[in-house]
Parts: sequence; structure tokens; C-alpha cells
Amino acid sequence: MIDELLDGSGSLSSEVEAAVRAAAAIEIVPRHRRLAVHEIVEKNGPHDLVTVADRAAEAHLTAALTRLLPGSVVVGEEAVHADPAVYEALHGDAPVWIVDPVDGTRQFVRGEPGFCSLVALARRGEVLAGWTYAPVLGEMAVAVRGHGARLNGTALRAGSPVPGAVLEVATSHPDYTTPGQKAALAGLATDDGVLATPCGSAGLAYLDVARGATDALVFTWEYAWDHAAGLVLVEEAGGTHVTLSGEPFRITGGNALPFTAARDDTTAARVRALLTAQ
Repeated sequence: MIDELLDGSGSLSSEVEAAVRAAAAIEIVPRHRRLAVHEIVEKNGPHDLVTVADRAAEAHLTAALTRLLPGSVVVGEEAVHADPAVYEALHGDAPVWIVDPVDGTRQFVRGEPGFCSLVALARRGEVLAGWTYAPVLGEMAVAVRGHGARLNGTALRAGSPVPGAVLEVATSHPDYTTPGQKAALAGLATDDGVLATPCGSAGLAYLDVARGATDALVFTWEYAWDHAAGLVLVEEAGGTHVTLSGEPFRITGGNALPFTAARDDTTAARVRALLTAQ
């Protein structure tokens, strides 16, 4: 079924899309703006939250996705939090579903619409496809390697920034950065032609790059569930990504951080140069 997905035939992509929509409709949307206090838990601090919706949606997706692709495994954010060894599946030979059931949990908890569900399919460290679904916003973005990216069925093209225009760059929230990473991010402020703003949902930030609404993003952490779906979405929309060392970002880890994803090579190079100038 993976080979059929990658040659553009077969129904796996649409079946995954249906599974993501169903998980959101059953487990996430009914809880939006209806969470009780006891249904919200801090994991590693006040900026790292999990809700009953995250856990229920991940369980729903785990069952549905492994049923669609026998022999596959799931690396989900909540499963890894419970057992870090689950993350090692990214290095194995089995197809891996990478799942962030509610990306932008803080926004979800506040009752805002800016959250999404992220699913990616990877094999041997390569991201093959990704699904980004923002149920309240009514947006479903799908990317399949070699077959482009689409938003609600319409082809996505990142394009290039207008020459001379201020570059809009979404960045990691300051609470998620080390002192060294803060220094690298400070490099963005040295260019009057760059406007850097902390983002909320990583998945929606990637979508904005893929559709040309944001010129680049810069992140300082490498959890695969935050990046896998977005990276293939940006690539298939014609964009690119690069780490501080000049290499592409790897979902298996060991990346030189921060890294950037951008609408085109020129923008990525400009952002990387600012990050390395400090």
C-alpha cells in the first residue's frame, strides 16, 4: 500500500484523511471550549499541557492507522511521554505513523481555533506523506512525496517572497529555548528586513510557509511529531529546510539547532546566515 501511495494510486491517502477527520470529530471538537479543569494536565510545566482530547484522539488514531497499514507502528506524542522507548521506532524498518493528536494544545485549552492534528507516514527515517487538519478552521492539507501538496483539494505552492519586502518569520516560543538558542534567534533581530514572531501551533506555521503566508519558520526542538507532516508539506509545495550545519532536518534526530523551513532556498540561506552570525 505504501508503494501505491507513492506512485499516486491506491486509496491509502484518502483513508488516512478520513481517519484524521473522524478522530477530530469524535474526540477533539466536542471537547473544544468544553474542557473541565481536571481534564487538563501539566506534563513538564505550565507551557507543556495535555488534555483528555489529546489522549483520546491519539488512541483513536493509533487503532485506525495501524489497521489501515498492517505491520506499521505508531510514534505518538503521548505514547512517547509515557514510554520514551517508543521513539526508537523511527530508527526501525517498519513503516511509522508519527502522530501529534492536538498540535497547539495551549490554543485548544484557551478555546482558540489555532490548533490542528498532525499525522505523517515515514519509513527508514524518510517522511513519505503528511496530513495537517485544523478542524475548527476547516483546513485539511495533504502532501505525498513526489505528488505535491494540497489544501482542501487545491494545489499549494510556497512561491518566493516579494523582493525587498520584509521577511515574516515564525519562531519557537522563548520558553522552549536554551541560552545558546536564544542567542541564535537574536540574530534575526539584526536584520531590519526580518520580522520574527513567536508562533503557536507548529503544524499551522508549516502550513503558512507552504501557502506563502509566512516566509520562513525557525524552531529549536526536534520532536518528530511537531515537524514530520509540516516538513513534507513545505517540500512538496516547493519550499526547503536546513539546519544550522547546512544539512536538511532529519526526523531521526541529531540535528544542529535551530533549523529553518522556508519558501525557497534563498530565504532559507538568508535565515540560516542570521542564525549562525551570533
